[in-house]
Amino acid sequence: MTTSYDGAPTAARDWDLWSTRARLVVTDQAALDPALALVHDLLEEVELAASRFRPDAEVRRLRPDPGDPDDPDGPDDSVRISPMLADLLTAALEDAERTGGAVDPTVGATLSGLGYDRDIRLVESGPQLVAVVRPVPGWRVLRLEGDRLRLPAGLEIDLGATAKAVAADRAAALVAGRLGVGVLVSLGGDIATAGPAPTGGWQVLVQDTAKDPSAQVELAAGTALATSSTIRRTWQRGAEQLHHIVDPRTGRPAEAVWRSVSVVAASCRDANAAATATIVKGRRGLRWLEGTGLPARLVGRDGTVHLRGGWPGEPGGEAA
Repeated sequence: MTTSYDGAPTAARDWDLWSTRARLVVTDQAALDPALALVHDLLEEVELAASRFRPDAEVRRLRPDPGDPDDPDGPDDSVRISPMLADLLTAALEDAERTGGAVDPTVGATLSGLGYDRDIRLVESGPQLVAVVRPVPGWRVLRLEGDRLRLPAGLEIDLGATAKAVAADRAAALVAGRLGVGVLVSLGGDIATAGPAPTGGWQVLVQDTAKDPSAQVELAAGTALATSSTIRRTWQRGAEQLHHIVDPRTGRPAEAVWRSVSVVAASCRDANAAATATIVKGRRGLRWLEGTGLPARLVGRDGTVHLRGGWPGEPGGEAA
């Protein structure tokens, strides 16, 4: 997991969220409680729009309007969605296009077939059933026009690959804009900052698990960092261990060429899209990531660290 460390003068609060840990850090102690209220309200709105595991979430209730069967243009296969879900879907579709389909929001039914059909803590402790491989419909089957979404009947949308990063960006921007303070928001491995940084910058420890090599880096004000991992959110199906990052080409978890990929970018959304796409692309991912020019740190299956794009050097790392 990627974890932030406080630099004085800051105030911080941690809590459990979405089967991971969330952290809020602000540069003014007096701003912590009002910042928490703003962030909690925003994250609740995101969850109600996009959680695949809440029965009352909007994304679980998408049903195309059959329209008038006598309409000469045929039935209207669209549904009106909220501004929040429209924003999240817009980001997901844009990320799908710029990653060549590696990050795809139509993997919901595929993940369910593989066993990831509820909160990961329940999946990990549940019965070890056989995985069912289901093809991914592909992001191009979705059409979003304003607040109208066209989608095939029965399609399950999953925004797990993008919504958390978008939420981190929006939360940081909201706190900085409303309260006029520097802020860091960490949602699991997705970190966004906004406003002025504390003295010494935002100090961040990059380490996926206690067994992985670590690195401490300084994030400048307004920058972000995201980590995608093949060794977190894993579960057993029969004799096979699966993870949550699906390769849309195969309908199976991406080959675990990389234990984790961490990327620094101007937004958490950009960093997360690059990190996730690199894992999905597997052996081709390193060259693709180099083409983005983003600072990155990849940990291979054997624990070897690969540094690219100007990531700060560290002992034992394979520098670009």
